[in-house]
Amino acid sequence: MTIFVLIHEPAVLIEGVLFRARYLGSTQLVCEGQPTKATRMMQAEEAVSRIKAPEGETQPSTEVDLFISTEKIMVLNTDLKEIMMDHALRTISYIADIGDLVVLMARRRVLSTVDDPEPKLRRTSKMICHVFESEEQAQFIAQSIGQAFQVAYMEFLKANGIEDHSFVKEMDYQEVLNSQEIYGDELEMFAKKEMQKEVIVPKLKGEILGVVIVESGWGSMLPTVVIANLSPNGAAARCGQLNIGDQIIAINGISLVGLPLSTCQTYIKSAKNQTVVKLTVVPCAPVVEVKIKRPDTKYQLGFSVQNGVICSLLRGGIAERGGVRVGHRIIEINGQSVVAVPHERIVNLLATSVGEVPSHTFIHMKTMPTSMFRLLTGQESPLFI
Repeated sequence: MTIFVLIHEPAVLIEGVLFRARYLGSTQLVCEGQPTKATRMMQAEEAVSRIKAPEGETQPSTEVDLFISTEKIMVLNTDLKEIMMDHALRTISYIADIGDLVVLMARRRVLSTVDDPEPKLRRTSKMICHVFESEEQAQFIAQSIGQAFQVAYMEFLKANGIEDHSFVKEMDYQEVLNSQEIYGDELEMFAKKEMQKEVIVPKLKGEILGVVIVESGWGSMLPTVVIANLSPNGAAARCGQLNIGDQIIAINGISLVGLPLSTCQTYIKSAKNQTVVKLTVVPCAPVVEVKIKRPDTKYQLGFSVQNGVICSLLRGGIAERGGVRVGHRIIEINGQSVVAVPHERIVNLLATSVGEVPSHTFIHMKTMPTSMFRLLTGQESPLFI
């Protein structure tokens, strides 16, 4: 079971929530009249049948970030950082989650020509159906879009003088937001030159560097790559100056900050024929410590978690300001290990924890990139570059 821990404050939710997914493709369907929910579901299944590759065949896909807010749904190419699609929320007519797939159906109204004597009778709706794949998050995405509609509707009611008192008051919530602090002074740590170090890695020509790198996680103050593993006999390990958790800022003078993981991997691979590689790194522990100030459970945290993994994060919420990162595995909550704890127990701990009790001024969590966690616990085999 997947439970979404989400903020219900309109002023914050309007900022949007981001999901990582794979875009499989789009197709167009023609709709007549006002289709029922059952008809829409059949159309969603038809879209999947058109786009999903048959079992055993390679499925073309593009890594994307799916941005959902009360105003729009945007799809951004993760590697190119380009907007692929931008739909106003009001144009979305149906969302379906089918297993690991999400089908997003947006209206395209086609009107008859000006000379048509009966334009209303000839009006036809064309639906553009986008299909995405997201393991264990498909339901999250569909629910988030549904909630975006709900919050947009509540904002409409409030604009017309009808207010729902179940929402936390804006000023009250803003005070909680303003009280958040980034634990460990992360931004200051990366800004200070003395915190960085230049590491010279001697190696044989044709030898790989011998590292595994992963993303620091969406929500990081400085998005870059992290050393997740070192080959015991590799060049990086032999130099004796690099450790798991170190964040790589640059390689041979080329900044890696803000670049996609695949681009960073390409730069590292391109150094294979060099005999010396210069890395600029910020020494960091593998575990990231997060502190969230939450005086009451009415202030929802603003991120989703599945089996201990942070799947998505609400922009501008108390969790983001407290240092929570998408793609990280939660290791510990308020001193209690959750490595082998069931999903429901983790959700309960998060839902009921507050950061103003005497023993905990903050909700204190420890996390690390999921890929690093899986490597260190033997759930994945390292592919060194």
